[in-house]
Amino acid sequence: MKQIANKIRKNILHIAHLSGSPHIGSALSCTDILTTLYFDILNLDDYENRDLLLLSKAHSAMALYSTMHERGFLTKDELEGYYQNNGTLPAHTDRDTNRYIEISAGSLGHGLPIATGMAHALKLKKSDRQVYVLMGDGESQEGSVWEAAMLAPHLKLDNLTVFIDRNNLQGYGRASEILSYEPIDEKFRAFNWEVLRINGHDYEAIKDAVNFKTDKPKMIICDTVKGKGVSFMEDELIWHYYVVTDEIKQRALQELENKKS
Repeated sequence: MKQIANKIRKNILHIAHLSGSPHIGSALSCTDILTTLYFDILNLDDYENRDLLLLSKAHSAMALYSTMHERGFLTKDELEGYYQNNGTLPAHTDRDTNRYIEISAGSLGHGLPIATGMAHALKLKKSDRQVYVLMGDGESQEGSVWEAAMLAPHLKLDNLTVFIDRNNLQGYGRASEILSYEPIDEKFRAFNWEVLRINGHDYEAIKDAVNFKTDKPKMIICDTVKGKGVSFMEDELIWHYYVVTDEIKQRALQELENKKS
């Protein structure tokens, strides 16, 4: 799993450099979550009966695209068309660009409400399909998140699993200082969610949390590091927006190459 995640991080660096795109820190932050989901959790072989994954923090689309490429759902040309004029993939997800991209997103706070509706519909159909959402911690400041947080337990949506990528850095500073959401685990627990808090870079912990049995919707709070995997990007606010130059790409790739052994 570490080797796959390492490849995905290289993909992220590659397309961030090609496109001059921001948000690399956000993408690196959630790479291990997406790696575990796509290569160990999600049922995607039968398209009509696939599990659904919604990337609500869609500014991290590079992580999703790079993971999909490693899983075989995007070609190299499609991946390299990211954020290009007349390209193939937008900076934020568009559901019309690939059939495994479930929602068009960008404005934060929409993924959980949409997923709540999807999970409810699947329940009504008596389907075994699962719905997963990956959202950011700054995103939890949105009121729409808390409306859905009230509704999902009321509807008994035990087919809904939500990950919060809690790296505690949003666009303009520490999320907990801009508008504090802590204790976020206790808040969701009070709304009658099953809440687990884990290391969001620990593949076994992620898998165990997903497999934890409950009759409630599940909230997995993943304590993560923005820019994870590239030492000079880790926990640095600048990498929310700063772009990857030639020199930065080479430094970062050398680090990732050294981690292969």
